[in-house]
Formats: sequence, structure tokens, C-alpha cells
Amino acid sequence: MQQLVDVTGTSFTPLVVVELATNTTEEAIEWLLSRIRDKQEIGGADLLVEQLGLGVGGQEKENPHVFLVGATRQRLLSGAEEVGLFKEYNDGSMRGFTCANKHNFTEFMGDGDGFLSKAECQYIVKHELDTLRAQSETHVPGHSEAKLYPGKSIIRRLQSKGILIQIFPLHEQEDLKRLSFTWYKRVKLSLQPLDAIRQYFGEGQALYFGFLEFFTFALVPMALVGVPYYLFDWEDYDKYVIFAGFNLVWCTVILELWKRYSASLAYCWGTLSRKKAFEEPRPGFHGVLGLNPVTGREEPLYPNAKRQLRIYLVSLPFVLLCLYLSLYVMMIYFQMEGWAISVHVEEPTFWTGILLFIPSIIYAVVIEIMNLIYRYAAEFLTEWENHRLESSYQNHLILKVLVFNFFNCFASLFYIAFVMQDMALLRQSLATLLITSQILNQFMEAFLPYWLQRRRNKKMLRKVQKRRTLDGQELPLAEQVRLEADMSTYLGTFDDYLELFLLFGYVSLFSCVYPLAAVLVVLNNITEVYSDAFKMCHVFKRPFSDPAANIGVWQLAFEAMSVIAVVTNCALIGLSPQVKAYFPDSEIQLILWIVAIEHLLLAFKFLLSFLIPDVPKHIQIRLARLEFESLEALKKKKMLESSEFSKVQ
Repeated sequence: MQQLVDVTGTSFTPLVVVELATNTTEEAIEWLLSRIRDKQEIGGADLLVEQLGLGVGGQEKENPHVFLVGATRQRLLSGAEEVGLFKEYNDGSMRGFTCANKHNFTEFMGDGDGFLSKAECQYIVKHELDTLRAQSETHVPGHSEAKLYPGKSIIRRLQSKGILIQIFPLHEQEDLKRLSFTWYKRVKLSLQPLDAIRQYFGEGQALYFGFLEFFTFALVPMALVGVPYYLFDWEDYDKYVIFAGFNLVWCTVILELWKRYSASLAYCWGTLSRKKAFEEPRPGFHGVLGLNPVTGREEPLYPNAKRQLRIYLVSLPFVLLCLYLSLYVMMIYFQMEGWAISVHVEEPTFWTGILLFIPSIIYAVVIEIMNLIYRYAAEFLTEWENHRLESSYQNHLILKVLVFNFFNCFASLFYIAFVMQDMALLRQSLATLLITSQILNQFMEAFLPYWLQRRRNKKMLRKVQKRRTLDGQELPLAEQVRLEADMSTYLGTFDDYLELFLLFGYVSLFSCVYPLAAVLVVLNNITEVYSDAFKMCHVFKRPFSDPAANIGVWQLAFEAMSVIAVVTNCALIGLSPQVKAYFPDSEIQLILWIVAIEHLLLAFKFLLSFLIPDVPKHIQIRLARLEFESLEALKKKKMLESSEFSKVQ
């Protein structure tokens, strides 16, 4: 990538783009740039920054307030120590990096060039920008509406007031080409390059693609069992008992194995034992200025009681109202289904046979639309609840969205299975919902972003070619930055995990009555890998690295679904004629037996999760050894200090 020169005459590689609003005053720009360049001792970030030149064509329309931020190699190394980056030590263990013993780390050669990946460098720069704090300023210079107080994060205030439009890391074109080639440009039967994904996008992204790959491989046994089941027992629904029993074991075992696999990945990547950084207030958080009892700094404080009132008196009733509307739409669907069946029974023809599938298709489309509308409403409500931390905001948003999506997607299937007890209709509805939702998701997630990005790229290339013919050369830096600034912003893995959560629900809850469900999900996941990989590389701006140690709250969501799967599959087994034949005279006795078996299976499931360690034994030993060595080193240091103190006396 092209090198830039800072006002101090220091050359640097641009890592992060900061774009300010076009109406930002010169006074505010000068103040922000000086704070970015100032030494840390006087409250600055000690980074290098230079303004981006105007691109080709339409110069009067381009925003001139775009800045490229980088850092010297030594500043990045000290930043790596500040953020607590873990790297491989000479003895093979993963340890927190320190500049004092940098030469003891495996990959540190010479002056450390190449020791940190670009994703790590960009994460460090972002961290340093986020920790820029106001000192004696009462407001952003030239913007009296943007109030400041000592200790307030400058970047977060600029974001909340719309002065800072966006901040994003730059793509590295050569690295991106190599990653694209090994990841998705070749159709091949092999594992994803998770280490390369982690190097380029960070641990959070790599863990998502690792989970997607693991989930796909875990579905293969179910798909292999399901195909002959589907072919030979198509009309014989009595024989789904064995498949339901297989589901019970499958959904428990794969989640336990995933926890061990993700722990191994996180250890190799240095995030498993990494201390979580102190969370700063969200940019949108507001309240009365007060003193934070933890940090001792002034910041907005908002009463927790007031937030709880908003949650329980407004958000909860709204969610319940949405669930009622979802139930109402479901009953309309059943009325349409009944009408279609009556028409087909009266005069069975080819067209009335097709008509039988129309209500399910319409309902599947309506479900997707309702999920989308509800998502916007949930985001608005969660924002209005005014959560101080981003993690708290995400947890409340995920809970709202999961509850509604689960009810909206699965309520009709539960009704058909346990109220109507119509296994033929359950199979048809599950197949229609699964196929329709996958077609819609592939269109929205793959085709539409690809088409929009092609339009943007062609527009930018036409502008570039007005001045020069590229002849396959790398895009000039100014044009690359403008092109990436116009890309869609990646909003995280929320929607990706949500889609996998719903697919996991379809295969774990009801796939015993439609054994091809696992096959369809495997095919969907294979296309998902390629479409998500393409989007990450060419549709979205490069996201900042997220040093995650696991998939977070989504692990709990999948485990909750696996518990529901145990109850559901036991109930389906109880409804089968095979099992009912053993209790011809007493339905209550059957129910009691099913409930007892279900409780035993749940107990077995929790016992299994207790017996299988979340972290493999060899990693536990390494972590314990590292902790022991740290304690021993601390003891020696204290003994040395005390002996030196006694000598002085």
C-alpha cells in the first residue's frame, strides 16, 4: 500500500480512515488532528495522520474532510502491550506481549516488522482513538452543541453528534486477493482458512466462520441418516421415533464439542485468557453528569430503575403485542390452508395440488417480512432503553429478536404438531418454510449486495478512467479510500448467527418428520460460506478486529434451543402410533412416561455438559502453568524489591 508522510516528515502506512462531516469547522478539525498527533504524556494518541487528497472526477462533490491515520512501528508495539495482545512465546505458550521482553516472542524478528498483523495494527489504532479524552474543553471547538467534560471520549462524542460520519480500517489489496483465492474463488472440498480469516478480519469473524463450518459438518451424519429415511419411509410416519432419538443425542453432543473446539481456536489465537477491556459508555448513551464510582471520572449517569421501568412497562408489553399479532397472522394462515385443502378435496386437479403449497409459501414470506419489521422496532426500543454499555445493549436486543423470531417461525409448527397432530401437514409446512426462507435469504444476502456493489464499482472505475487507463494496475489510494467509504458498513455477525439459530431450530426440533431438512441446511450452509466470504471481501467495509474468545451469548441461545429440542422430540415420540400402541387404554400413563423420560434425558444432557470439559485438558494445563509462572515471577519481584529496600536502610 502507498506510503504517506505526516506533517512531522514521518512516513507511515495508512491503516484507518476517519471521515468528518462536510460542515465540520476548520477549528474543530485542527483541534482533533492535534489531539491525535499529540504525545500520550499530554493526553494525545501519538498517532500519525494526513488528509486524503481529492479523487478523480466530481471533485466539488467529494468530501474533503477524509483523513488517513497510521502509527510508527514502535507506537504499534507499545499499543499492543496496552491492549493486552497475546502472542506465542518461545516456549510455545501464549503470553501477553510486553515491549520489555519482545525478543522472547516466536515471531518477533529484527525491529518487529510483520510481527503484528494489519488487523491487529488497525485494532490498536482504533483503541488509541477511542481512548482520546477531553481535558479542560467544555465543547468541541466550533461546535458549541457538542458538549464535553473532563474524561469524556472525544470520538464517541463526535459520533453521537454526527460530526464524525464514519471510521473504518482500510483493506489490504494484496492480502485480500490471497485470502479470496484460498477462501471462496476455488470451489473445493476442504476446510476454510480460519487462521488466514483471523489474520485479516479478526477473531470474532473467524469464530463465526468456524462455527458455520462446524455446524455444517455436524449436520452430515443427520443428512446421511435422513436421506434413506426420506426415501424408504416417505409415507410411514410411525418410524420417526428412531430419528427423534438421534436428534436428542445429536443436538447435545455437537454443542459440547463446539465449546471444546472454539476454546482450542481461541487459545491458539491468544484470546482465551485475554483480559476483557473496561467498557466505555456507548456513543448514544445519555444522562445527568455525575461521578463514575469505578473510574472516578465524570460521565453521564442514568438511573437503573428508570431503565427497568422502560423495559417492563413499554418494551415487554410491545413484545407481547407483537407475539399476539404473530399468533393472529398464524391463524389466518391456517384458515387459508383449510380453504386450499377443501378446494383440492372437492375437485382434485394439478392446479389445486399446487394450490395446497400457496398458503405455506405466502406465510413463509410474511414471516420474513414480519421478522424484518420487528427487527427495526426492537433496535429502536433497545436504543430508547438507554443502555450504558454496548454489551448490555446487544444482549437486550438479541433477547427481543430471538423471542419474536422463535415464536414467529416455530409457533405454527408447534400448533400443527401438538394441537392438530397432523404429521403430513407438519412435514409440508416445515419443507415450505425452510425452502422459502432459504431462497429469500440467499437473494437478500448474496445476489442483492453483489448487484449493488457491482454498480458502485463500475461508477468508481468510470470516474478513474476519465483521467487514466488502469490496465489492471492497483487502484490509486485516493480512489481506493473513496470506493471503500461508499461500501456498505458491516453490522456484525448478529444476522448471521440469527439465521444459523433458526436453521438449528428447524433441524433439531422437527427434522424427524422431514428428514431432508438436514440435507437442505447443509446445502444452504455451503452456499452461505461462499456468499458470506464474497460479501466480507468485496461488499462490506473491512470491520475492525473483534478479539473474541467464543461466540458469546449465542452459545446460550443454541443451548436453550437444544433443551427445547429434547422436550419437542420426546413429545413427538409420544404422539407416534408405535409408542401409543404400548398404552392402548391409558393416555395419562403415556404422558407420565414421556414426561419421566424427558426429565431423564434432560438430566443426562446436563450431566454430559458437566462431564465434558469446555476447555481441553492440555490447554487447561498450559493456562495453569502460565498462571503459576506469573505468580512465581511476582513473588521474586517482591522479594527483590524488599531486599533492595533493606539494603538502602
